[in-house]
Amino acid sequence: MRVPAPSPPVVDPVAEEAAELHAQAKAAAADHGLSRPIRLMRRALVLLGPVDEDRVARLEVRVRILISLAAAEAEIASQEDGLARLEEAERIRLLLPDGDVRHELRFVVGLQRAVVLMRAGRLEESLALNNAFLPGLAAEGAKYSLVLTRSLVNLAWLHLEMSNPDAAYQDLVRALDLAVEHGYRRLEGKIQHNLGDHAQLLGDIPEALRHYQEAAAIFVTDGSGSLPLVRLDQAKALLTAGLAEEAARHLDDAIPELRRNGAVHLVAEAEVARAGAAILERDYALAKKLAASARRSFLRRGKGRWAEIAALTRLRADAVKVLADREKKPSAKLPERLADLAIRLAELGLRDEAGAARMFAVRLLIRRDETAAAQHLLAQVPKPRQTTPIDHRMLLRLCRAELAVASHRPRSALAQARAGLAELGQIRDRMGGLDLVCGTAAHGEELGKLALTLVLKKARRSGAGAKSLFAWLERTRAQVYRYEPLPVIEDPALARHINEMRHLQGTIQARRLSGEPVGQLEERYDRLQREATRLGWYTSKWGRPRPVSAPEEVVERLGDRVLVSLMGYRDTLYAVVVDRGRFQLLKLGPLAEIVETARQLHADLDALAPDNLPAPLVEVVTGSARRRADKLDKLISASLAKTLENRELIIVPIGSLYALPWGALPSLHGHPVSIAPSATAWVTASGRRSEGPVLLAGGPGVPGSVGEVRNLRAVYPRARLVDGKDATSETVLSALDGSGMAHLVAHGAHEPANALFSRLELVGGPLYAHETARLAHPPERVVLAACELAMSHIRPGEEALGFAGTLLASGSRTVIGAIARVGDKAAADAMSDLHRRLASGTAPALALAQAMAADPLRRPFLCLGAG
Repeated sequence: MRVPAPSPPVVDPVAEEAAELHAQAKAAAADHGLSRPIRLMRRALVLLGPVDEDRVARLEVRVRILISLAAAEAEIASQEDGLARLEEAERIRLLLPDGDVRHELRFVVGLQRAVVLMRAGRLEESLALNNAFLPGLAAEGAKYSLVLTRSLVNLAWLHLEMSNPDAAYQDLVRALDLAVEHGYRRLEGKIQHNLGDHAQLLGDIPEALRHYQEAAAIFVTDGSGSLPLVRLDQAKALLTAGLAEEAARHLDDAIPELRRNGAVHLVAEAEVARAGAAILERDYALAKKLAASARRSFLRRGKGRWAEIAALTRLRADAVKVLADREKKPSAKLPERLADLAIRLAELGLRDEAGAARMFAVRLLIRRDETAAAQHLLAQVPKPRQTTPIDHRMLLRLCRAELAVASHRPRSALAQARAGLAELGQIRDRMGGLDLVCGTAAHGEELGKLALTLVLKKARRSGAGAKSLFAWLERTRAQVYRYEPLPVIEDPALARHINEMRHLQGTIQARRLSGEPVGQLEERYDRLQREATRLGWYTSKWGRPRPVSAPEEVVERLGDRVLVSLMGYRDTLYAVVVDRGRFQLLKLGPLAEIVETARQLHADLDALAPDNLPAPLVEVVTGSARRRADKLDKLISASLAKTLENRELIIVPIGSLYALPWGALPSLHGHPVSIAPSATAWVTASGRRSEGPVLLAGGPGVPGSVGEVRNLRAVYPRARLVDGKDATSETVLSALDGSGMAHLVAHGAHEPANALFSRLELVGGPLYAHETARLAHPPERVVLAACELAMSHIRPGEEALGFAGTLLASGSRTVIGAIARVGDKAAADAMSDLHRRLASGTAPALALAQAMAADPLRRPFLCLGAG
């Protein structure tokens, strides 16, 4: 008997059309836009019509749509709406016949309810649901691998929210294995993103940034709408590292994209982060505006936890602004509002945020002389956990130190500062790129200033304590220069980015000269620079930390030299002078006046630089420059020069005086002066020696005799010459590695916004400071002959970065360069004089001083490092 063929499944066109709308909605939601997905899913529900138990295909589609709609409405409307949708989904699921579909949807509905509860801050309820459903799902993992992978990702996020990072990591690794095994590419990107969040929570910023970049690389081709969210979390990591400018740029790029995607919750979250960056940049008005906007958005959507976080950010902006004004006593209202907010934050399970609110209130109460109230409130701040952010840890140290000062316990305050800075150092030692190492100093800035103030006051009162003040100055400044760079781990992606940047820069210059538009090329260049910066943060650890030099070590290394370490306090510039084993504190002059006069002198030197200025203009500008140099001389150097005789002077400046042309001050004409980021950096640099060959490199387009590096062959007959068409960045970089002295003549540009991309213009494109940072054997001495590349961008904590600074941090002993514009003839004459003396064996600082003495106002060069 013939067996009849099975009947083909009945096709339900309505169910198919609704399923297609659902697929479109999920694709749109994957790009983090929720408004359109919600419209599509509601349309699909209308299309399905009333619930009909006999139409099984429609029941299944309805349940799946309701599950997705629950997640979307919980984000954009309220958690109650989302939970109501899930209850409806469960009622309809129970109408399905027994089988795989009904069984699978049981897991999906239950675990989606756990996600909605987690987003509502109901963490324990969410965990209980995960514990109820996940074991059964895992037992059938082969059948439901996609559901299991997604659920593990959500569980990991819950564990992060509950400050259980070890469990979160295990969940994420397991999910990543499943995603890779089954080819869930977009989900793999999400997991990489979450691994970045995990690393950030534990304070491992380079690892966090590495995972974020892995996620971004996936989302470029599989889910570009997720990229702004990655940028948001990258920005949060940068804020943890103290890089406010970089974080702000990331967020300014991400927020418009999130807004276009309709990701209202994420826009508000990004506004909170951007407000945090604005606080670090001291733009308190912007911070308050953004935090208030974010809070309104959160409240409209029933997101109470996030609304309170935004409220904290707004009050933090108020508190930091008030605390920055030492002459003004805070009102009683602000600490009260912070203390009340702390209670609400604690009730919501936001432990670290509640602690931060209390600590800002404590600082304000101390400023109001309400020490007992401050002490009571500080006792309510819990001890830091493994996941407590470094800025919260430093704030707690600062509160304890300020309370100790208010209670007349200066030793206890200094102990807190010492312990806090040591803890910050341990965080810094784990950082990747040079700018991450540098940026971390921001979190210890106030703690360091408090310690310096205490020690300075003691030194002023008693005449003693200058040695202790010197030790604290070393502990708090120029940390980036105390690392021994580790061998580079090459990153092909970073190399590709820099090579493309180099090519673009050359194209931009050529088109600009021919009058062609370059706007799109410049935008592409900026994007590449941002990408290269991101890659540089984690390609390899920057260096191995060296200890801060003790005063005794500095004295021993100085010998007959004199070291002057400058410090600004309130409106006065002070100097600790180290001379033949003695430490002396000097009060020099009004700080604001000195800084402003130095700025005016710098402007005069720029104006005086061109070779062919009319004589009357030369006379006027020279007169102005001399008056300002004389004024600075009286305020700063005249009192120092009395005891110098012919001995070398090492100056450790404050940030605003890094660009001061010290050789232009009358008392220092012809006197050997070296500028060092710190005494520790000077001690390290002074111990370096290299016997490598001389390199003479000349870039394209440098006019006049300054560009004729061949002229120096008479001084260095055995030197390697790289000029003309051979002077490419690759050739010059290779020649720098292992050279003893390098003379570089090229146009260049100092990039204040990103000092590691300051550059020398060479054939085929520029050589970047970023590339010199990882030379295996950096040159002992470098002379930058025809540009302003001795300039530095001053970061928090008096950290100076630039082309010259990168060379010093990378291991060069001495860098000579200009800190103002220099005319071609003046530069050529100065270089000729300098190298004649260097070749005869004169030390760099003395050789430069003698070369500048002939025309100090038109030869504004500095000897950086060890002279």
